[in-house]
Amino acid sequence: MSRIDANTIRYTVSPGGSLHGRFRVPGDKSISHRAVMLGALAEGVTRISGFLEGADALATLDAFRAMGVQTRGPDAGRVEIQGVGLHGLRAPDGPLDMGNSGTSMRLLTGLLAGQAFDAELTGDTSLSRRPMRRVTEPLARMGAVVETAAEGTPPLRIRGGQRLQGIRYEMPMASAQVKSCLLLAGLYAQGETWVREPAPTRDHTERMLQGFGYPVLSEEGWVGVSGGGTLRASSIDVPADISSAAFFIVGACIAPGSEIVLEHVGVNPTRTGVLDILSLMGADIELRNRREVGGEPVADIRVHGSSLRGIQIPERLVPLAIDEFPAIFIAAACAEGTTVLTGAEELRVKESDRIAVMADGLQALGVAAEPTPDGMVIRGGPMGGGRINSHHDHRIAMAFAMAGLRAGDAIVIDDCANVSTSFPGFHRLAAEVGLQLTVDEVPA
Repeated sequence: MSRIDANTIRYTVSPGGSLHGRFRVPGDKSISHRAVMLGALAEGVTRISGFLEGADALATLDAFRAMGVQTRGPDAGRVEIQGVGLHGLRAPDGPLDMGNSGTSMRLLTGLLAGQAFDAELTGDTSLSRRPMRRVTEPLARMGAVVETAAEGTPPLRIRGGQRLQGIRYEMPMASAQVKSCLLLAGLYAQGETWVREPAPTRDHTERMLQGFGYPVLSEEGWVGVSGGGTLRASSIDVPADISSAAFFIVGACIAPGSEIVLEHVGVNPTRTGVLDILSLMGADIELRNRREVGGEPVADIRVHGSSLRGIQIPERLVPLAIDEFPAIFIAAACAEGTTVLTGAEELRVKESDRIAVMADGLQALGVAAEPTPDGMVIRGGPMGGGRINSHHDHRIAMAFAMAGLRAGDAIVIDDCANVSTSFPGFHRLAAEVGLQLTVDEVPA
């Protein structure tokens, strides 16, 4: 048994305090994944700065190394990738382990569907429960052959040597991962591949394809690519991840007297739903020094402690904040009045069932939280202490860590090791800026 199997991480957060400081959270995970993928398929050397050195992004990097791509780094967020071109990947010696990363698995499935060799994608226990038919079914319409477990879950076995054909696909649910998977498969397909979403989602893939010199097609709500083009190497400065920043934004909002500035945060309009929702709740948030870096909008975000109020969260904002809802639920628990979320059934198939797990945790702290099939109803009020089972979900762990700022007693959070998948060094940074957080390694 390895050390990581034998031990896990427990957070203990003492109640009270406030957040202060000017700092930068780690690089955007979504952009880090895509930078590696497109850099590997490009002609020439791609240089990345601000790369997220978390377990998820490293799993993507390791996968391409296993397929013959030469890399240097990561070293202080810098990575160099010697691209092999669209058809230069080599068959890996064995299964590619995606760890906990659903983004890695879904996007790589599309990319690998067009290769000449067979490949297998595996993951940890959590990832092995996540639904994959949402990508395998449209890929099959393109001519791909992808086998799953009986329940439509990983491992995925992708048969090489298939002739892919472009399709027009109307997605039944909004998902940037599905959209990106099909666009990456479309690079290898004959003709044009078009995707239409029922609601906007993050557009990092489209922006980055264009940054690598690959034309992206657009018409009346559809986005597409034409197969057979070439990607040209690029330099990419990865902005700080708004999903990671969200925990500190919420922490500063709920803790009286807080004032923080988060530097160089990506504020792509397909990702800023958390800012819009918190602003509707009365949060004191200001974007400063707006600029564009490598095709992505960035800004510094200043946050003051605020008096929040409960709201009906507009469903149009749900896809733009889907990863940030664990943090938003904490804000709702500290708000005056009732917050109602609907249209967020996607939360039930993330790293954990985030509706059920967050509701259980809030109830353990004495908060009136009622889960619904597609969301939650939270009545804000006093929050006590208690013990939280994070179910190995990094965002659950970080959300309840911030809850300690308003708790009446200590909060103990179990199974926090997976925080490293998206936010290495979270506990150190949180303690530096004012969270009263201690970390213990304990038997699993």
